[in-house]
Amino acid sequence: MAPTVLDMLSAIDGSLPAIDDGVLRLSYADVQRCVAGERRWLQSMGVRRCALLAENSARWVLSDLALLACEAVNVPLPPSFTSEQIEHVLADAGIDWMLTDEGKRITREHPAFNCVATSHRTGLSLLRRDGGSPQSSSWATHIAKVTYTSGSTGAPKGVCLRQGAIQAVTDSLVAATAGLGVQTHLCILPLATLLENIAGVYAPLTMGAKVVVRPSHTMGVSYGGLNVPLLLRAIDSTLPESMILVPELLRALVYAVTAGWRAPTSLKFIAVGGGTVSTQVLQQARQAGLPVFQGYGLSECASVVCLNTPRHDKVDSVGRPLPHARVRIDANGEICVSGATMAGYLGVPLQQDSEMRTGDLGEIDADGFVYVRGRVKNMFITSMGRNVTPEWVESELIAEPAIAQAMVSGEAKPHPVALVVAMPNANEASIDDAIARANSRLPDYARVRRWTSFPEAPTLDNRLLTANGRLRRAEIAARFHQLIDSLYDHATSRLPEVS
Repeated sequence: MAPTVLDMLSAIDGSLPAIDDGVLRLSYADVQRCVAGERRWLQSMGVRRCALLAENSARWVLSDLALLACEAVNVPLPPSFTSEQIEHVLADAGIDWMLTDEGKRITREHPAFNCVATSHRTGLSLLRRDGGSPQSSSWATHIAKVTYTSGSTGAPKGVCLRQGAIQAVTDSLVAATAGLGVQTHLCILPLATLLENIAGVYAPLTMGAKVVVRPSHTMGVSYGGLNVPLLLRAIDSTLPESMILVPELLRALVYAVTAGWRAPTSLKFIAVGGGTVSTQVLQQARQAGLPVFQGYGLSECASVVCLNTPRHDKVDSVGRPLPHARVRIDANGEICVSGATMAGYLGVPLQQDSEMRTGDLGEIDADGFVYVRGRVKNMFITSMGRNVTPEWVESELIAEPAIAQAMVSGEAKPHPVALVVAMPNANEASIDDAIARANSRLPDYARVRRWTSFPEAPTLDNRLLTANGRLRRAEIAARFHQLIDSLYDHATSRLPEVS
């Protein structure tokens, strides 16, 4: 069996800094000692299937590694989940135990759980369900982690991952980035996000780097909004060499540079993924001194599948497949991945090493670089018979400084239209100009002919965004269908026809 991240910890100089959350500063020797003690404690309590709900911190990382060490099933809970979503996960996964820094809230909102102990090493409360676990969906064997993704519906789905798949992705990321010499990684995304968990914790620790992991409220990053000045101060104070961003965070940093912020010269590698990023934004970021490289992955493939690096880079692609991954495009243009895939959704197990149909449309060029063109289910066909992937058009719209968010639609209509969220200080004329510039980069059948403002900006709180920042298209279309239909009334036109 290939060495795991736990095996690699013991091979690294114990005096080197490993984890820093602003309160706890742990060396590699400290981490090994804490994880070993926490493993013994969890085993003595009989913990086998455990949810982990806590703020970003060293204690989250220690708990995660300890659950891995005692071969318990770890079910990280995103801090954004509502009480109803947590209840769904607890029942769906048959959770008997929970490690959390919100013990009082959980026992109040989920009274089947009671606090039975507190960890001496992490301070997290250990909760246990009274009366045994509920009936849960069937489980695949040898599952190390179940990561829940809300996707485009309200009921989260549990993606079951074996340790072998997680380790394969970790090893690939280490191999792809080893030459960069990164010694400090700053975690910005929630650790319950599989991407940050694997690429932001497991990979750096495997390489002997330091993981800086601060609570989200000190980073200015939350699902409810973004405090850019606080985020900039966190980056400036920690001087990271690598970070992982979602597109909205990248756009915020690019905007900050135009407003006078200077990115730290310490930065060597910034990975961006989780959604569509326009080539123009990536180029703007690089011109602003941000060493940004786009990647691609999904939870069902244990996170990262493709990644650009300084050695192998095409800015308009999502990179080449990592060493563990095999990628092909089927006859319908759908991206299919094998090499490290999920064991199945909870209750719907798949065979190990099954090929994963991603639901994404894409291409592969002669040099092996992969291009993602949009979601199969989101593609619409205009009444003129032209296929349009809305993510493609939206990426051009949000590349414009005046546009913060956009959703494009046009199924069975003569042309696409858009709902838009303007950036601060943008007016109708600047939006018109921005859309005209975006349209100039698009073929005529994909150009936006009409637009209007979103009645309310999509957020996680109003359930118009998923946890990873993607638009809930069906919900938006249902809630604002009259407004969208009105855009096909020429009396509401805001844009001249594009020649």
